[in-house]
Amino acid sequence: MNRPPPMHERCDILIIGAGPAGMAAALAAAPSGAVITIVDDNPQPGGQIWRDGPQVALPPLAQQHRAALAKHANIRVLTGTRVVGLGARQPTDKAPALLLEDADRGWTQHSHRIILCTGARELLLPFPGWTLPGVTGAGALQALIKAGLDVRGQRIVIAGTGPLLLAVAATATRAGATVVRIAEQASLSALAGFAAQLPRWPAKALQALTLLNTRLRANTHVLEAQGTTQVQSVRLRKGTHAEETIACDRIACGFGLVPNTQLGQLLGCALGGPLSDGLGLVVDAQMCTSVAGVLAAGESTGFGGSERALVQGAIAGHVAAGHVQQAYAMRTQLARWEDFAQALQTSFVLNEQLKALPRSDTLVCRCEDVAYADLAPRQGWIDAKLHTRCGMGACQGRICGAATQHLFGWTPAAPRHLLAPARIATLAASDKPTLEAAGAPPA
Repeated sequence: MNRPPPMHERCDILIIGAGPAGMAAALAAAPSGAVITIVDDNPQPGGQIWRDGPQVALPPLAQQHRAALAKHANIRVLTGTRVVGLGARQPTDKAPALLLEDADRGWTQHSHRIILCTGARELLLPFPGWTLPGVTGAGALQALIKAGLDVRGQRIVIAGTGPLLLAVAATATRAGATVVRIAEQASLSALAGFAAQLPRWPAKALQALTLLNTRLRANTHVLEAQGTTQVQSVRLRKGTHAEETIACDRIACGFGLVPNTQLGQLLGCALGGPLSDGLGLVVDAQMCTSVAGVLAAGESTGFGGSERALVQGAIAGHVAAGHVQQAYAMRTQLARWEDFAQALQTSFVLNEQLKALPRSDTLVCRCEDVAYADLAPRQGWIDAKLHTRCGMGACQGRICGAATQHLFGWTPAAPRHLLAPARIATLAASDKPTLEAAGAPPA
């Protein structure tokens, strides 16, 4: 018999992700009186862009959103909590049930609407030496510094593409590091074209002026990280044929973003859309996905910065609360930031030369030590997993899956039942259908 779940395990609106989109969604829906639960695996709300830490001065807008969340008695924020899989749906649910886990327990969360604000992660492309200590993602370095990593006096090379490189350089410089090079793979003409459009978004133009760095070089990309037990230097390609080698203590690389769509795919949401190279969750004008009861907002639907995420989140929150007119009134504002997202998309297209970065012995899957030569003969993602264990390690293909998609054009398979390893106690406390879906024998 299906018994009603405890009150704290059900809500009207369940928001996955407490970044700008998730916070905006909750605040837009809150005046309706709906019972709202926000879930995020970080210790504090804010996502990557508003990540808190000992070396962070949160911007006023982030502080305002956090304070506003705390004022609403109908908003429950569950930090340090993650979605690990699907739960058994109750007859009263109007949206899929999700299996959640925190440090103490696991449970099935029931709701009437789900808003996916799962954000994006960095695209990391393999190159010789990228597994050396001292090599990180660009955004990862920024997060580490915010969390208290001491980089004072260190020489840092930042490479990849997009405005994030300049933001990371500014963070590292404020923390006492010396940024010796910013290698932007986009051409100078592409950067100039993007800069020429920025006056359409004055706040972005002002921000760009504050981030300008004389160490930036266009049409430049990483070739190899060099060192024995630690990064000691980096070899860069400048233009078509020229090279330079720069001594450094750290290399931070970021080649754009990959939308976090695993949960959406697990729920059956369709992928597509021009602002994410077809890899983001498809939403309509009301932020509804292809699955009934499930909405999405922010960079899981495409890349356009925190402003676009805030608007999309607010629209999704209004729609989930039944306030369609308020959502409709924001369409002009959204169109403005969609234009900015399109400018980003067209200005920072990845150079085809980046596909030639790995050597035959370059590891592509770091978790399972799978080299490029092992993957080149394979016919697709499933074939690679069966023959090499690529994507079967701790990250479950989140890093190497995106890399092989860029290198070989493979499409990683969608998750089927569980998103991440879960404690036995979590599975044992969940509903019987979840246990059977995860592979446990029926009782």
